[in-house]
Amino acid sequence: MELSPRYNPAEVEDKWYQIWKQRGYFRPSRDAARPVFSVVMPPPNVTGVLHLGHALNTTWQDILIRFHRMRQDNTLWVPGTDHAGISTQLKVEELLRSRGQSRQEIGREAFVDEVWRWKEQYGGRILGQVEKLGASVDWDRVRFTLDEGLSRAVTEVFVRLYEEGLMYRGHYITNWCVHCRTALSDIEVEHLEETGQLTAIAYPLVSGNGEITVATTRPETMLGDTAVAVHPDDPRYRHLIGQLVEVPLTGRQVPIVADKFVDREFGTGAVKVTPAHDPNDFEIGKRHQLMEMTVIGEDGLMTGDAGSYAGMTREAARQKILEDLERAGRLRGTESIVHAVGHCEKCDTVIEPLLSLQWFLKVAPLARPAISAVKTGSVRIVPERFEKVYMNWMENIRDWCVSRQLWWGHRIPAYYCRNNGHVTVSRTPIEICPQCRAPVDQDPDVLDTWFSSALWPFSTLGWPEPTEDFTTFYPTTVLSTGYDIIFFWVSRMMMQGIHFTGQKPFSTVLLHGLVRDAQGRKMSKSLGNGVDPVQIIEKYGADALRIALVLGSAPGNDYRWTWERFESGSHFANKVYNAVRFVLMNQVESRQTPPPPLAMHPVDRWIRGRLNQTVSAMTEALENFEFGEAARAIYDFWWDDYCDWYIEMAKVRLKTDNSGQVLDTLNEVAQSALKLLHPFMPFVTEELYRALTGRDEDSIMVAEWPSAEPQSDSLDVVPYAQDLIRAGRNLRAEVGLAPSQKASFTAVADNPEVARHWEAVRAEIELLLKADSFQVQIKSASQPISRAITQVTRGGSVYLRLEGLLDLGHELERLGKAKAEAYQEQARLRDRLGNPDFVKRAPAEVVAKTRATLAECEARIVRLSEREAALR
Repeated sequence: MELSPRYNPAEVEDKWYQIWKQRGYFRPSRDAARPVFSVVMPPPNVTGVLHLGHALNTTWQDILIRFHRMRQDNTLWVPGTDHAGISTQLKVEELLRSRGQSRQEIGREAFVDEVWRWKEQYGGRILGQVEKLGASVDWDRVRFTLDEGLSRAVTEVFVRLYEEGLMYRGHYITNWCVHCRTALSDIEVEHLEETGQLTAIAYPLVSGNGEITVATTRPETMLGDTAVAVHPDDPRYRHLIGQLVEVPLTGRQVPIVADKFVDREFGTGAVKVTPAHDPNDFEIGKRHQLMEMTVIGEDGLMTGDAGSYAGMTREAARQKILEDLERAGRLRGTESIVHAVGHCEKCDTVIEPLLSLQWFLKVAPLARPAISAVKTGSVRIVPERFEKVYMNWMENIRDWCVSRQLWWGHRIPAYYCRNNGHVTVSRTPIEICPQCRAPVDQDPDVLDTWFSSALWPFSTLGWPEPTEDFTTFYPTTVLSTGYDIIFFWVSRMMMQGIHFTGQKPFSTVLLHGLVRDAQGRKMSKSLGNGVDPVQIIEKYGADALRIALVLGSAPGNDYRWTWERFESGSHFANKVYNAVRFVLMNQVESRQTPPPPLAMHPVDRWIRGRLNQTVSAMTEALENFEFGEAARAIYDFWWDDYCDWYIEMAKVRLKTDNSGQVLDTLNEVAQSALKLLHPFMPFVTEELYRALTGRDEDSIMVAEWPSAEPQSDSLDVVPYAQDLIRAGRNLRAEVGLAPSQKASFTAVADNPEVARHWEAVRAEIELLLKADSFQVQIKSASQPISRAITQVTRGGSVYLRLEGLLDLGHELERLGKAKAEAYQEQARLRDRLGNPDFVKRAPAEVVAKTRATLAECEARIVRLSEREAALR
């Protein structure tokens, strides 16, 4: 197979991906004798598009899958998407509004049909983008959280939880989004620090003997107050407990109750109690049998119970109430405070705590075995520091509100008798009450999106049926996801997986960080700092994107991206491509059996040894999920060891008739190095591997992962030569030699062994130093070398002879001037540091910098003096 002169990712990537799919390389091997490695892809929302966080996580997973596939494991990667209840419903409602319609007008059935049409049209975009990344998922097993099989699993789980007494329905305070018009769980609320106003309001005692002042940040909820609470041990109010006060602007009389929940130090030490609009007040209300008055509706407007304020928004009512309180003489002061205000994670609307009828799951019994799984090491969290985050959440977990007031999602399988309200929870739809045969109505709500995604590791494999996929690939091996959804998803998968299958859902939880911009900011639409990975792929190719993301990543750490990273990834792809083109251009049919290590040329022996070291380092790094370290190992091998050193040294023998061994080494090492690079850069490695093997049936995807072979202590020769060449190149740069200009070098070895190392690769050293003369001496027998500059190297020194290269007189004059300038700078800096006022008054960092500059100046004087001496 002939390679184009230039690498074009656009021509290569789509071609190979389609071939891989057609040949079934993404499917598991089904070899029962091989270890199983299975992963379920975190299902992206059908409303979404690929962002760099998706790209990073998808790349990590694909690296693991390709690595284990090459190790011949029975490997499965299940792809899929999430129906994303709230997000998708909002998208389609927005679409309807653009047509002048609403979901209420067209009705539930027509609306759900509309969402399905939208999903079919747009829902597959993100999976197409996953394909562009090169993800080797099994496309025969694509799952969607509203698929028939997954929906059956959701219903089964709900019914079992209800039968076990863990799922219940009741009136409780929930987090309500007045924009999305649904309840939210605690972790779907984002608490943001905001500046607010603490207002002191006087409630007059009905007895006429004074007043009690309460402090609140939400005066609009005052209209729903049904008590004032004080701490039972607060001496200021102990005598008032049991008396009645009048709620200002309403004329309603409510009691003063004693409750230990009240913080005596906050505000006035007395609090208004609004059971229908605050979770803490709700609990106080239960303890004291208080009435519950809802004065803010699900639409965020004041209700009829708000009297003259009915129909106002929360914000407008607050302002009007403050004005009316001031006119009534009931304001006792205001104070600006900073406090946490809950916002809807989806739309950023301020959350309204509302009393509503919802379904809840008792999670504490499910949490206990999930906690134990991590504590005992059955499930490993990487990095380990996130175990504390997981434990803290699980050990303080609260019941989960699972019902959502939406039309798109898994309908709650609960049915209510029209005759007597009897509740029937059923695995199959029913139309009549099993008790009295009256008609029933199904609960209009749907389940929280996270309820179905909590079942993802086992529902995607066919549970509750004992399918072959479930029995073979569950528990899954690794779950790779962001640390920001430990609460939303990881903990819930742990609880549901262990509870319903009796087994952990995965053995390892691998957590990646957030992808941030160059300034460390989280990417967002408002900041305009987001970037579409497909845009990067179109410009640089998927391989460049992947290697750039991985080189800078580590489990649990945030990643900062810049365009320069991806450009560097593209340069690396071209470097590897051109290296293999060089091999192919010099290739002849040789394929000799490699000689024993000691019989090899030392340069061939060295590159094979470096390859072995890279195999060992990468294998260990990948087994420990250190993707950045593994990527750096193969990156350095290709760029430094193979391209910059081995190929350049190989050119000496390629010019001779006896080039078979070097050609075979070039080819064999390149093939192995491509295998090591393949999980990171799948496309370019496939293109090059096929070219090197010359066989269309050879795919690198299913090639065997290299193993490290035993090595002798034969790596010493080339490192000695490398150090000498680096030192010699530094000397060339120091005198400003042009790259093409030849020069004479003498290497003085500390002992005969070092001299033998250099002699063994003399031709390679001469080539890479551009030397027209290269002599090797042993220190004990060497002659003084005049008119030369030198550098110390491993095992000795190297000298660049200057005679014939430079005008020595002119160079001595130049050095004298440079030395005089250095002495002047030295004197100035010494004077400055000798001034007590400067040392005492200047900032410490300025004094330290001045001292460092003086040290550099004095070192420069020493170097210039040595250079002068060498020329005389």
